[in-house]
Amino acid sequence: MTTTGIAHEIKALTFDVFGTVVDWRGSVIREGERLNQAKGLTIDWARFADEWRAGYAPAMNRVRQGELPWTKLDDLHRMTLDRLLVAFDIAEQLDDAEKAHLNRVWHRLMPWPDSVDGLTQLKQRYILATLSNGNISLLVNMARHAGLPWDCVLSSELAGHYKRDPEVYHMAAHLLDLKPSQILMVAAHQDDLQAAHREGMRTAFVKRPLEFGPDSTPDLSVDPRFDLVAEDFLDLARQLS
Repeated sequence: MTTTGIAHEIKALTFDVFGTVVDWRGSVIREGERLNQAKGLTIDWARFADEWRAGYAPAMNRVRQGELPWTKLDDLHRMTLDRLLVAFDIAEQLDDAEKAHLNRVWHRLMPWPDSVDGLTQLKQRYILATLSNGNISLLVNMARHAGLPWDCVLSSELAGHYKRDPEVYHMAAHLLDLKPSQILMVAAHQDDLQAAHREGMRTAFVKRPLEFGPDSTPDLSVDPRFDLVAEDFLDLARQLS
């Protein structure tokens, strides 16, 4: 199907958030460096951010495999954070309130430079919704902090499953009262798009080469099954205009 055909068929865009809409790594580093200054610490926050994010998939797998009951992402983040605070030898230098505030850095992530403008343009024509593993309170707080103009906040929490489980994509179509083919899943992560494609959604791959920092070597090859490929949200809005 042509871009014009897709643009007319789809009614809603659902977005992966971490890495696709917001710069989680840069945001964690910035807040961590402020903590270094306030507390006289010398933590390598780039490494800390990378290791915190690396705990994301294993923590969700513990829920998937039944090792943990359904556990929202805030609590999974805190489990990983507590382990890292010990590993980086700063567990005793932060009190409980400081640890809780640091864990909620995921509520305060900053958008990529094109995100707000691109979403605002897309919102003129389409319903915009998150479709994220973040819990609802996290996504709402992030939207208010970053000025993200969602029409609707959809979370894996509503399905009781984490992406890439099919139940999450089914939940989005059900709650939006749309056919999967009327929804365009937008993400910077190909496995998320591949999972959405398997459930009948349209897919748009948005490149975020700096998600893991300037020294990373991301795989930006494109699965030919994707309907659209965009450099950023402004490019996506141009393609769907």
